[in-house]
Amino acid sequence: MKKILMILFVMMAAAALAFAGGGKDSKAEATGGNGQTREITVMVFDRGTDGGRSDPTNNNWTAWIKEKVLKDENIKVTFIPIPRATRDTALNNLIAAGTQPDVCMTYSSELIGQYRDLGGVLNLEPYVDTLLVDLKNFLGPDQALPGRDFIRRMAESDGSLYSLPARRMNTALFGTFIRKDWLDKLGLPLPKTTQQFYEAMVAFKQRDPGGVGTAKVVPFTLGRNVYWRAGVMLNSFIDPNLSDKELWVNDVVGRNYLLPGYKEGVRFLNKMYNEGLVDRDFPLYIGDEPSDNLVKTGVVGAYINNWDQVYRDNPGVWRDLKKNVPTAELVPCDPFTNSKGITSKGAYDAAGIFYFVPAASKEPEAAVRYINWLARFENYNFLQIGPEGIVHDMEDGIPKLKSAAGLWIQNGPQNIDYTMHINGLDLKDPELTAKALANSYTAEPELIVAAYDMAMKNAKPGVVIPVTLTAAGPYSQTLVDKGDVLMAGAITAPIANFDRVWDAGIADWLASGAQIIRDERAAKYIAP
Repeated sequence: MKKILMILFVMMAAAALAFAGGGKDSKAEATGGNGQTREITVMVFDRGTDGGRSDPTNNNWTAWIKEKVLKDENIKVTFIPIPRATRDTALNNLIAAGTQPDVCMTYSSELIGQYRDLGGVLNLEPYVDTLLVDLKNFLGPDQALPGRDFIRRMAESDGSLYSLPARRMNTALFGTFIRKDWLDKLGLPLPKTTQQFYEAMVAFKQRDPGGVGTAKVVPFTLGRNVYWRAGVMLNSFIDPNLSDKELWVNDVVGRNYLLPGYKEGVRFLNKMYNEGLVDRDFPLYIGDEPSDNLVKTGVVGAYINNWDQVYRDNPGVWRDLKKNVPTAELVPCDPFTNSKGITSKGAYDAAGIFYFVPAASKEPEAAVRYINWLARFENYNFLQIGPEGIVHDMEDGIPKLKSAAGLWIQNGPQNIDYTMHINGLDLKDPELTAKALANSYTAEPELIVAAYDMAMKNAKPGVVIPVTLTAAGPYSQTLVDKGDVLMAGAITAPIANFDRVWDAGIADWLASGAQIIRDERAAKYIAP
């Protein structure tokens, strides 16, 4: 156990220390506005209540935030729920109606650019060194853009700053998980190549090592968002010799459809689907729950998701699978090799979600002060680990997260929906954080270490180009929706029709705004 924790510490400490911003938490210069209570609204993701989740606007966490920020900053907070799956569309609708929250979030920097061009976003630069001191210190320097503070990741050429980045404490991205007990029963090794993975799926289908019935066994399950749920597989087919410019220009709304080689990855999935190796109902799934539930019942051989998704307490995939099939072993593997024989894969950029204050906010300074308040350790630390004995227990001075119940349930890992400035656990001490991370899963620490190690092996984040893009704004949701339809149609098409379906879908995707976005990126590219 000691060796495992040390390995995890070594893997994570370098990244954590690189972002050390220095300085102690400080109170913002202006608090309270002459004693007058200010009222703001704050966006929060609504992930639904399935799987034991709580109302994101009314639980013990929101109650704690409201009470403490009122005491500390004299700010009254009301949370506004935004559906996680359709977040940008929902946000657009609120902005169009003039009912947008005072603090908003999006993963689309292009969407913020569109709002900025319409005069709809507050310039936050005047607050960076006054009301955002705690956040600036927390974020530290930008490792991707030397010489720039991370808080200014999205700064314009004239110094204007219309959004702030969340900081990812952990940049691991994809994980591939497989039933090792099934492999063992068939005498097969953990797959180390794409071909071995395919052969394992064929064996799962034909030989039913789990004894669930050949009509029920699902060798590989997906979700409707194939670009993600098969991402590490599909991306392994991309030409590894592409330049930074080719990679960046052809990254349209986070999809790699236009990159040379990606089509062949989709063709591979099409082959698997037509051979009965892929979950036939995947185009009907909304969110991960239907796929997760299949895995929990013990009929699934393999699937792809976040590097640690299978071991998280919510949705509890590994935990519930073990309850249903005590002998099951769902373990990480790293099988998808590119044309050079390397298991290359993506990693997260250190910048996560972007958050901003609409220009129409009637309380912009209060909104900024709330953002800064979240960046104080005492506040985000409680939101991440909660009260002792309820959300965590202390073991040898290390917090161990536990399954909370009722209104203390964390709808997202470490309450990410409320701690918008941080993605991932942070206890200030990298070694303590690594130990706590290992203790925060119900699965064995060995599995967590292996999953993290495989996710980071040969992993590389996308290219960071410090320019402002706007073209994607009006087209983003349309392209996301059409992309889901394109992928589903191409994967489920008869093999003889694959090229026709894919080529027609790409042509329509380009005509629906992707070409405009691609052209803007080509015009604005500058060498890093």
